[in-house]
Amino acid sequence: MSVADVDSATDQTRGTVFETDLTARLDRLPWGRFHTLLVFALGITWLLDGLEVTLAGSVSGALKESPVLHLTNADIGLAGGAYICGAVLGALFFGWLTDRLGRRKLFFITLALYICATAATAFSFSLWSFMLFRFLTGMGIGGEYTAINSTIQEFTPARFRGWVDLTINGTFWIGAALGAGGSIILLDASWIGGDLGWRLCFGIGAALGLVILVMRLWLPESPRWLLIHGQAEEAKAIVEDIENRFREQGHDLPPPAGKTLRLHARDHTPLREIFDTLFNTYRQRALVGLTLLTAQAFFYNAIFFTYALVLTEFYQVPSASIGWYVLPLALGNFCGPLLLGRLFDVVGRRVMISLTYAVSAVLLTISGYLFEQGVLNVTQQAIAWMVIFFFASAAASSAYLTVAETFPLEIRALAIAVFYAFGTALGGIVGPTLFGELIDSHERGPVFIGYLIGAALMLLAAAVQAIWGVASERKSLEEVARPLSQAKD
Repeated sequence: MSVADVDSATDQTRGTVFETDLTARLDRLPWGRFHTLLVFALGITWLLDGLEVTLAGSVSGALKESPVLHLTNADIGLAGGAYICGAVLGALFFGWLTDRLGRRKLFFITLALYICATAATAFSFSLWSFMLFRFLTGMGIGGEYTAINSTIQEFTPARFRGWVDLTINGTFWIGAALGAGGSIILLDASWIGGDLGWRLCFGIGAALGLVILVMRLWLPESPRWLLIHGQAEEAKAIVEDIENRFREQGHDLPPPAGKTLRLHARDHTPLREIFDTLFNTYRQRALVGLTLLTAQAFFYNAIFFTYALVLTEFYQVPSASIGWYVLPLALGNFCGPLLLGRLFDVVGRRVMISLTYAVSAVLLTISGYLFEQGVLNVTQQAIAWMVIFFFASAAASSAYLTVAETFPLEIRALAIAVFYAFGTALGGIVGPTLFGELIDSHERGPVFIGYLIGAALMLLAAAVQAIWGVASERKSLEEVARPLSQAKD
């Protein structure tokens, strides 16, 4: 490793320029036990989010019947908005800290916040306390998304990145299934039921979070983050340790492919450079990311946060039985990324992302029309949503993949945060609140209009991706987006 002192124009400090092949060495690794453990310890964040969202919907009937809270449909939609608002602010704040302080520190801090907040939700005593704790829970989850997405991207070999990222995002629906199953048991009057049941439901997330906290203790810091922060020797030690594990398992590692990187060290990236990079240098990519995340956020949050309300209001499904209808929906959502994920690496990002967004929009329009006409019974409606979300889940997961891999390393976590925040604020806060009001009309027509809005946004996103999307499949992160700290040749 050669070292020379040069001026860093962007860092406003004296930087150290060095050559490294560590990123290429990470990309040449085969899939192994290290990556599997990494996915389990970090990817479980999506499971927690799925658990929280499902619980909020599955226990909505119990929340309305609670002698303490006695929430209305509009109140439940508002609480869903509070959760999303917390996720937006948490993503922005913790995303900024993740790029500045490191991935590892933040995924412990955000998980601790989540555990405390979701446990506190179980002790809510009024609408405002419930909303506050949901807001704080959202902050923890939003911060998790930025820290976890960036870490997984930076460890996963390029040829596996699309499938791995989509599959991990799909585990959201394992959490959804857990939430649904937990609500079935805990809301059953013959077991627990009533006011105590929904409180115990929120304890599931806190218990899982404590297990995850222990699982993450062995995880190292991202070598890519360490490199740009002047800690090349520590990054090298981490990569060598990973390589040694593979050799001990009998793997013969090929030589790294591609050129070495010449980077200059920096302790932070100035805000002016961050915003110039996001909205000037990569303006087109920013438009794509914002459109994809906004469309999927409205599509998902508007429909899924109010899923239980539709079942109870229009199909007279008892609140204690909501979980049974969430399970097939969760199955379709999990299988979509799992079965379609490989195609995002083989066929390519541009085609597959556009296709899954467009198919989701068309299917929602057809299903919404049949719902409005009263053609579907509750079982048929559940099957229709299961098929829709088979494609929509892959589409939504690809939106997070896009914003995580198409921006430079130095601002990756904040880029995820910014577009997640804008997209979720536009689509996620408005969606649940709007649909809560539409359902309170007690008529199918207004709800169908809401579905049409979601479908239109998905079609718009499909068009934007088809025209301006980046073909980043099987390319290293540094090839997709040149690091800001890369020294000029």
